[in-house]
Amino acid sequence: MPTDSTGAAGTGIAGPGAIDPNDPGSSIEGKRPVLIVLHQESSSPGRVGQLLAEKGYPLDIRRPVLGQKLPITLAEHAGAVVFGGPMSANDPDDFVKAEISWLNVPLKEKKPLLGICLGAQMLVRHLGGKVAANADETTEIGWYPLRATEKGRQLMHWPRMVYHFHREGFDLPRGADLLAEGDVYPNQAFRYNGHAWALQFHAELTRAMMHRWVVHGAHRFILPNAQQGREHLEGRMLFDAPLKAWLNEFLDLVFEGKKPKSAPSAKATLTA
Repeated sequence: MPTDSTGAAGTGIAGPGAIDPNDPGSSIEGKRPVLIVLHQESSSPGRVGQLLAEKGYPLDIRRPVLGQKLPITLAEHAGAVVFGGPMSANDPDDFVKAEISWLNVPLKEKKPLLGICLGAQMLVRHLGGKVAANADETTEIGWYPLRATEKGRQLMHWPRMVYHFHREGFDLPRGADLLAEGDVYPNQAFRYNGHAWALQFHAELTRAMMHRWVVHGAHRFILPNAQQGREHLEGRMLFDAPLKAWLNEFLDLVFEGKKPKSAPSAKATLTA
C-alpha cells in the first residue's frame, strides 16, 4: 500500500471524535472509543474514522510500528479496527508478530473487530490460515468485481465493485463464514465467531487519499493485473457512492449489531 497522509479533514488524531490515546476511557455521547490501529506514521483511518466519529465513537489511534503499545484489554473500548499497510502479515518484524498475537484480545473478549487488507491478513494468520500471493503473482490494484455469498446476501446488500491495493490474498480460516468473493483472490470478506470481520478490499478511502495512493503507488501499476491511475480515478466516479453507502451500514452492523436497511426481509429470504 502506498504512503498515506492525514491531510483529509476529520481523519487524523486531531479530527472529530479523536481522543487522547493516554485516556482510552474518555468518550463522546456516552460511547466508548474504537481502537484504531495504523501501520505508518502518516496513515489515516479515512472514511472509516469519519463515519465512526459521526456515529459518536471517539477514536483511540495507535501505531505499533512507531512503538505505541496496544491495550492489554478492550474493556474500555467499543471494539477495534486494524487497517492496511505496506508490510506483509508474513514479515518477520517483531511488531508484526506482536500485533498478530495481540488479536487474541478482541477475539477472547468477543469485542467487535474489523480487519482491512493487512488487518484482515493478520487475523487470518492469527487463526492459523495462510497469506500468500497467487502463483502467477497477479495483483488487485484498482477496482474489481465483488460477489456476495449466500451468507453475505442474508446480512446485507453488497457493492458490485470495490477498490483494492494488494498483492497477497488469504485462505478462509477454519470456522469462518465467507461473505464475499472475487475473481483474482477468491476470499474477499468473512466473519468469524459472530464478532470478528475481515475485508480484503478498501472502502475507507476519501478522494484525497485515493489521489495520494495513485501518485505514491504509481510504480506498482506495472504489476500483473494492476490498473492504471486514470482507471482508479474514473472508477471512483462510478463506484464510490454505493461503496460509501455500504460502508456506513456495514459499520453499524459490526459495532452496533444493527440490521442494515439493505438486508433482505425474512419473507424475502424464505421465498428466495
